[in-house]
Amino acid sequence: MPFLPLGGQAVIEGVMMRSPSMVAVAVRRPDGSLAYLEKRFESVTRRVKALGIPVVRGAVALFETLSLGISALNFSAEESSRETGAANAPPKPGMWMNVLQIATVAISLGLGVLLFVVMPARLTAWLGFHDRLGFGLVDGAFRLLAFVLYLALISQWKEMARVLGFHGAEHKAIHALEAGAPLTPESVQTFSRFHPRCGTTFLFLVVVVSIVVFTFIGKPAHVGQHLLRVVCMPLIAGVAFEFIRLSGKYFDKPFVRALAWPGMQFQRLTTREPDLTMCAVAIASLEKVMHDPALDRARKSGVSEELSFVQ
Repeated sequence: MPFLPLGGQAVIEGVMMRSPSMVAVAVRRPDGSLAYLEKRFESVTRRVKALGIPVVRGAVALFETLSLGISALNFSAEESSRETGAANAPPKPGMWMNVLQIATVAISLGLGVLLFVVMPARLTAWLGFHDRLGFGLVDGAFRLLAFVLYLALISQWKEMARVLGFHGAEHKAIHALEAGAPLTPESVQTFSRFHPRCGTTFLFLVVVVSIVVFTFIGKPAHVGQHLLRVVCMPLIAGVAFEFIRLSGKYFDKPFVRALAWPGMQFQRLTTREPDLTMCAVAIASLEKVMHDPALDRARKSGVSEELSFVQ
């Protein structure tokens, strides 16, 4: 089975799957039934050629994935708490709810910049490192430490245990489809919960690439240079995206496996072994996007010309 341009995301009691032109979310309601959200979505990188060039397309895909992920999480939160017999159509969010969501995203991004960009640099300067190479390495080590601690805290959060299980189910379902195996819970359960295109691996690569880029930039001496680091983050994400894309496509090569191995180990913190009901939800979501023409072309040609997605 060829590499397929599929990606996904775990949500509350469910899974989102995305193909080049379709997005589907399947969520398990309290009464055991499944709720679906389906919509067509075409990346701007396929409509604007300039945004589809390597590295640039990765930065664009990151923001598109963030937007789709927030919508999927909102849908899953509504459906996973829906009472039996409630109306099928969820209420549309009002203006203030949209403002609150935008504010939440802005605050989250601000905290991310503070934790992973500003604080490591300040701590490194406080320890007395000033030369470009030494500062870059120590600054990067602090950033990697912050990343590991962040993942460790998430993995220990009891309320996140089921979401991490659905994350594992999402990976297993895509593995099964790529292997041409039957899409049944029992079959899907036999596959690995680790996938080379996982967002966890992507974030690890962002940290690694940032060490190289920030070392080249040097020690930030004022606010403007801190902002330069922030501005470089989409570029860094784009480079990491290209590696993820290639590692997913050529994962059968020993050299690629070796390069991807460190990042995949972090998935031990962000995935859990799912049960059969979680695998069933992942399969239900995957089946909604399987009829995308781009997937049929990939199966027939053996080569995927479409943009791959970080999971």
